[in-house]
Parts: sequence; C-alpha cells; structure tokens
Amino acid sequence: MENNHSAKNMWGDYLDSHLEHAFADAPRIIQLGETEKDINTSVKLIKEGVKKATSYSLLGLQYRKEPLPKLGDFLVIADSNDIAQCIVRITSVKLKPFFCIDEDYVLKESEGDKSLDYWKNKYWNYFLRELEPFERVPRESMIVVCQTFEKVF
Repeated sequence: MENNHSAKNMWGDYLDSHLEHAFADAPRIIQLGETEKDINTSVKLIKEGVKKATSYSLLGLQYRKEPLPKLGDFLVIADSNDIAQCIVRITSVKLKPFFCIDEDYVLKESEGDKSLDYWKNKYWNYFLRELEPFERVPRESMIVVCQTFEKVF
C-alpha cells in the first residue's frame, strides 16, 4: 500500500471515523477480475452492495506465495487504473472442493447471469490460465478459497 496514495488516503479516511481499527494491519490492495471491464464491473457491483464474494484456487495462492485471506482482514478494492474505490472486510473464508460450490455462494459473487453454470465455466477457465505457468491444471476436486466480504467504506 506504500506506493498507492489513493489507497493510503482512503484507509486514513476510514480510520478517522473508525479508531477501533487503528491497530489493524494495513489492508492489501486488490483488483477483482482479469480485464479492465471485469475489474471495473466488480468495483461497481461491490460499491452497489451486490457483489459480496470472490474466489481463489488454493493452489494458485500457494504457488504465488500469497497468504490465505483471514476473517476480519480489510481489503482496498481498486479499479482498473489502480485507484482505490472502496474498502471491504472479510466476513468468512471457506475452503471447498470445486464440485461443492453451490448456488447460494454463486449468488454472493453476483457475476454474469448469477447461475452456477456461468460461475463454474468462468472460474474453470480462470483457474486454467492461473495454473498454466506452474504446469498444473484444475480438477473437480481442487480446493477453492471462497471469501465473502462486506463493504465498509
């Protein structure tokens, strides 16, 4: 976050009215999506309170040496220009096999037509691209990190 002034300013503004979180770890800055359109659509849906979840492959996180999301963590959501747009707080993190993802969870992601088929197709293709550099492929039994959040600022 040290080089992203918009994220630092937004986090400072949040802390001004939420001193109870003054000792929380500084949030990571993330973009949700792969394309400019996907990233900006995700931002719009989060700001509207519609999108309340996102998913990662556990393998992808491990290969990139990224930490598992933790309950209570804050995230600054940035647009495609890396400008901070809002802050969310993680409300749950569940590890589920791909084949166990259900419609209730998919509705929280609120992508495309919000159907399970749409989600499975989109994320399967994403996981294919994500794991390819590591010479791995997704499997129905692979573990998906299902993260839900609420917009707090």
